[in-house]
Amino acid sequence: MIKLFSDSRLGAEVIGKGNVCFTVWAPFAEAATVEVVSSPQRMVSLKAMEDGYHQGVGESIEAGARYFIRLHKPGPEGETTIERFADPASRYQPDGVHGPSQVVNKAFGWRDGQWSGIALSRYIIAEIHVGTFTPAGSFDGVIGELDRLKAAGFTALELMPVAQFPGNRNWGYDGVYPFAVQDSYGGPEGLKRLVNACHRAGLAVILDVVYNHLGPEGNYLRDFGPYFTDAYKTPWGDAVNFEGPDSDPVRRFFIENALQWVSEFRIDALRLDAVHAICDFSAKPFLQELGLAVCKAAETENRRIYCIAESALNDAKIVRSRDLGGIGLDAQWNDDFHHSLHVLLTGEKDGYYRDYGGIEDLAKAWREGFVYSGQYSDLRRRRFGNSSRNIPAGRFVVSAQNHDQIGNRIRGDRLSTLVSFEQQKLAAAVVLLSPFIPLLFMGEEYGETAPFPYFVSHSDPELVAAVREGRRKEFESFGWNQEPPDPQSEAAFLQARPDPSKAESGEHRHLLAFHRELIRLRTEILSLSSLSKKSMKVDFTESSRMLRVHRWSLRDEVTIVFCFGAEDRKEEIHLPPGRWEKVIESCDARWGGPGGKVPDAVGSKEGGGGRILPAPTSAVLLYRATGPFREIPEIPRY
Repeated sequence: MIKLFSDSRLGAEVIGKGNVCFTVWAPFAEAATVEVVSSPQRMVSLKAMEDGYHQGVGESIEAGARYFIRLHKPGPEGETTIERFADPASRYQPDGVHGPSQVVNKAFGWRDGQWSGIALSRYIIAEIHVGTFTPAGSFDGVIGELDRLKAAGFTALELMPVAQFPGNRNWGYDGVYPFAVQDSYGGPEGLKRLVNACHRAGLAVILDVVYNHLGPEGNYLRDFGPYFTDAYKTPWGDAVNFEGPDSDPVRRFFIENALQWVSEFRIDALRLDAVHAICDFSAKPFLQELGLAVCKAAETENRRIYCIAESALNDAKIVRSRDLGGIGLDAQWNDDFHHSLHVLLTGEKDGYYRDYGGIEDLAKAWREGFVYSGQYSDLRRRRFGNSSRNIPAGRFVVSAQNHDQIGNRIRGDRLSTLVSFEQQKLAAAVVLLSPFIPLLFMGEEYGETAPFPYFVSHSDPELVAAVREGRRKEFESFGWNQEPPDPQSEAAFLQARPDPSKAESGEHRHLLAFHRELIRLRTEILSLSSLSKKSMKVDFTESSRMLRVHRWSLRDEVTIVFCFGAEDRKEEIHLPPGRWEKVIESCDARWGGPGGKVPDAVGSKEGGGGRILPAPTSAVLLYRATGPFREIPEIPRY
């Protein structure tokens, strides 16, 4: 007997020993059947349901069976044509994007102690690419590195997209089977093993998902139904139909995909790629519907689950409460923070960096979030953004580098190859001492120097040529007179692998110890762990390129000074009244620097705040207890 449609998930669902229910949305087909191509081979008839769905139950089919969906369509002269494709909601593509789908049993022996997640405010994110993070290029390979990440202080692991893409070398944004876990990484079982291991280690898992487009190779969704629309365009492919005719099943497809990740795979947060390319002007936007569905899943499962957007719109509506007319997502990446910091460190003003300059921009990013909040943008030649002043600090994810900002460079070069060692420590302090959620890209904590260029492994020569040409055009606005690495070459992929053994010596060892200490202080000092703009004051001095931050809580307060000037300017910083203890100074010899300039204690308990003269290119953190508090543990030695 066919199960009721409302009780079934899309794709192939094991519903009992030897029974599999197949459900596919294919309104372009008159009829659909399942062709099981593994032994024993057979056909499973699907019954036409409402709204273009087809469904049927195959008997004597076990998990591991491989199959295609056969679509029966009217031909140009009235005859019926039959074509076969992998399942749009395939859970596993063991032979790649052009091969058959495989039935997967979603059961897994979880041993994560009924993990319920951690608060988003406690996230310290390590972003990684599974294929390059270890020589194994697999989920199991990542498991072997979890102790190292945990020791560095990370509390969350963010995976770049793992949905099935063509070949075995890809950033992941060319995925064409949103439900299927990349075969070369270890498939669905491998991902579950990784999530299980992360939770056992106390690490949350964030998964990057792409709902704004699908990749070009192996993308057969348009043969099934109106998944895409011609009303809008994206830079990467056809726009997804989230608001046009027959868009309800399309929404269901992607929302069910999101729920698969958070429920079946126990993912703790979804990073929603480039939501500015999701074109939807409906009264209840897809992103809002998605966020509500994830919230409901979190309540049902009694877990903390979040949605984090990547948006290039500088629109606070993305994270504003639904009660106030917003989309209501939990957080979003803030590129303005990155851009203003990058320009201060490197002096680069090409491409999209042209809109950023002085330290005032970084000060505004600290105070509010967005730098561009409605003023004129020279790059865009129009006003851009709206105010994020009233958006809580804990709704922004910030970084000094991430996969986009590294890969957007013609050679994929990291910040560690662009700035000095002292500047790397300064950048780390700006990110990790901020009131926002910090993100570091794989190996950044020890100053990894391996580039991270864009790479693919397509099988179509014409597509490969188009990708090469597209990369060249992307860099025209930057004026770089170089040839980008060939994205199709294996060499581009191999050179992206980090080498964590670097962290064992020299400046890399010092940089890792510095990151560890910053993370410890962020966790232990209440005025740093409380992600609030309201208990913070930010000011700056443009002439000496210094940023001063004062943050406080009920039991302590800190003063942080970031000096971006490379010269030794004789400009003192006046501290608030009280006796202040120096907790960390980036240029101290302990961190491989030339030596600190700020004394261990400044000011007096009687009321005088004292003054300090920070060293060039440095960050210094001073601490003062103001009430009942937990003592800061003795600073460990590494």
